[in-house]
Amino acid sequence: MARWCYRHRLVVLLLWVGALFGLGAAGSSAGTNYADVFSLPDTDSKTAYDLMEKAFPERAGDTDTVVWKVDEGSVRDEAVRNRIEPALKEIGAMKGVGEVTDPYGERGATQISRDGRIAYAQVTFAEQANAVPKDLVQDVVDAAEHARGDGLQVELGGQAITRVQEPPTGTAEIVGILAAAVVLFLAFGSLFAMLLPILVALFGVGTGVFSTTLISHVTNVPELASLLSTLIGLGVGIDYALFIVTRHRKGIQRGLDPEEAAVTALNTSGRAVLFAGGTVCIALAGMLVTNLRFLDGVVIGTSLTVVLSVLAAVTLLPALLGLLGHRVLSRRQRRALAASGPETDRPSGLAARWSATVERRPRVVAVLAVAVMALLALPLLSLRLGTVDQGNDEASSTTRKAYDLLAQGFGPGFNGPLQVVVNGDAGQSLVTAIRETEGVAQVAAVPPANGVTVIQVVPTTSPQAEETDDLIDTLRDEVIPDAGVQAHVGGVTAVSKDFASVTADRLPYFIATIIGLGFLLLLIAFRSVVVPLTAALMNLIAAAASFGVLVAIFQWGWGLDLLGLGKEGPIAAFLPIIMLSLLFGLSMDYQVFLVSRMHEEWVHTRDNARAVRVGLAETSRVINSAALIMVCVFLAFVLSGDYGAAMAGVGLAAAVALDAFILRTALVPAAMHLLGASNWWLPQWLDKRLPHLAVEPKEEAAPSAETRAGSGPASAVHGFVRTAEGEPVQGASVTLLSSGGRQLDRVASLADGSYIVAVPAPGTYLLAAGAPSYGARARHVVVGEGPLVYDVELAEVAEGEVDAVN
Repeated sequence: MARWCYRHRLVVLLLWVGALFGLGAAGSSAGTNYADVFSLPDTDSKTAYDLMEKAFPERAGDTDTVVWKVDEGSVRDEAVRNRIEPALKEIGAMKGVGEVTDPYGERGATQISRDGRIAYAQVTFAEQANAVPKDLVQDVVDAAEHARGDGLQVELGGQAITRVQEPPTGTAEIVGILAAAVVLFLAFGSLFAMLLPILVALFGVGTGVFSTTLISHVTNVPELASLLSTLIGLGVGIDYALFIVTRHRKGIQRGLDPEEAAVTALNTSGRAVLFAGGTVCIALAGMLVTNLRFLDGVVIGTSLTVVLSVLAAVTLLPALLGLLGHRVLSRRQRRALAASGPETDRPSGLAARWSATVERRPRVVAVLAVAVMALLALPLLSLRLGTVDQGNDEASSTTRKAYDLLAQGFGPGFNGPLQVVVNGDAGQSLVTAIRETEGVAQVAAVPPANGVTVIQVVPTTSPQAEETDDLIDTLRDEVIPDAGVQAHVGGVTAVSKDFASVTADRLPYFIATIIGLGFLLLLIAFRSVVVPLTAALMNLIAAAASFGVLVAIFQWGWGLDLLGLGKEGPIAAFLPIIMLSLLFGLSMDYQVFLVSRMHEEWVHTRDNARAVRVGLAETSRVINSAALIMVCVFLAFVLSGDYGAAMAGVGLAAAVALDAFILRTALVPAAMHLLGASNWWLPQWLDKRLPHLAVEPKEEAAPSAETRAGSGPASAVHGFVRTAEGEPVQGASVTLLSSGGRQLDRVASLADGSYIVAVPAPGTYLLAAGAPSYGARARHVVVGEGPLVYDVELAEVAEGEVDAVN
């Protein structure tokens, strides 16, 4: 497939361009039909909500608030009314506004604070917040703010108002892409190579988001799905293309022509990308076991985007590589290739030195890594799930100011009232019992409607306070049963508490599911019990540390002012499930790319120390580059204007950084050095029963003994292995590999340094040689119809160098 896409590059490119613009046009004409269907079956708050709908079916629109405060005097003063009332009348006359309830009417006395300095009006729209046109919301904001001035402060709060405070759509994405472009340019040193991963990611995300838009017309897809699809699509799309382009560039630098380099890259890194994309989709599908139906649309949207990103990486990318040819290398690299010929892909620099350090001191590295992760995980012990509201907004926003004014004038619990709902007559005894309950500031019973009684309860504490959660438990477990009435506690605060409880109850099943599926996949892929066990443990460590960082920042407030993210509060209850899905999928990607290279070396040499050392030296740089790109993309969502999205972005950025820079680069290789050959242990009975899943290309058959005798191969390579001084090297390992890196033959040099390896057919091969105390040498050799004479010179290896050959 890679070869076909490479050779028919214009056709592939036109197909992708057509798909992108076709889906875009269809999505634009059809529009979005996102449905934020949030339901918690079998919960007390859900029962209360259903009864509320029965009592007040006409209250379908979103209700927002206009709040004003005077510096001196009272809001009842004529001068204040002359400024506020015209603005409220203007708002009430707007098309799309159903009703405006102001404090100056007959029943408005409760909408003025006791000191008379703060008042509010409620604006009820005809539609829910997501369906209210932004132009209408902006007109409401402009009309209200026009009344400001001369000692009169006017602020607005509510879900619809929040929409006009958000930065322009795409700001976070553009910043993330620009940051990724900088990292890619530093990694590749080539403008064209930098553009490739970004283009592939944009095609994957674009087709994914447009497809999700169309799917929203046939099933319930929340608006959150679009945000998460973009978040995860940009990350994996750029990363997957990065892995393939890196392998392709290495192939060209080793002397392969661009087509063969592309085919080899897709046959090696491309396989790993397919496997990694599958693990991400499986991790996302793990959300389904929570039985939270509103997450179904999130799974559909994000999984579809990941699938399309993988498809773009394995089809569109080879086509783009065909268009670029050698220009995928920088000018300096092209000049070096022309002047010096193919280079030996020998890890050097920081990656090689670090790999050697981990091999020499695995215990020290492991202890330090575990200590860092344990320290970062400590805040997790105080994790509290809840909901984020406008009290967490940035202090300068009008929604935050309105929230604070309402809390100042009517008490902190006013922003999150509870509704005790009774199917029938509540009776005065229940109202009295609630009023006498500790933690209740106000109680007001609404006259029965459609056979349902609603009792409005204002707590003395804010919606996010633990005391408010305790009050809900007291009402449900003690006050209502003691009153002998069948009642249910609802309201936004009660729904948030129930959601946090349901999430916490189902989280263990969710974690067990995605860890179990990940373990099974790695078991089949690497034919090892220890490797998937190590991966599962590392995933749990990464999750604990990343949530510890989240608690320290968003719950304790460390650094919130620096990030400009508003006020501290509980961790959003939806975040653990979504964040763990993405984290387990992405961390599995890095595990696959790291261990697949180690496994490849283990299959060739059966030397665990060498396999781990070579695997780390050759993959750590690309893994760290990929992780840095992910961090940039995720952190950019701090600019989205959405507190929940910012929380998810910071959490995922921390998780990816810790996973790549500490776990995969330090703890995993250190643990594998300590475990030795047992890393690759698999019971024979299990090996026979497991299906075979090829993450790596199928091994090419090595020549048989008869072939080596001269009866079968097209040719052979022979010569002598000597030192720089001309002395023969006995026992040197000489390996013949295919252009893709597959071992074809392996021999040891004789006492006089001579060797001979069998060649299955004419072509270009890689000849590698190495011996204890000597560095490995690798050169491309072109073998024709007859034997090729090729002498190898080995030099002593300097301390700390890695004698690795890709």
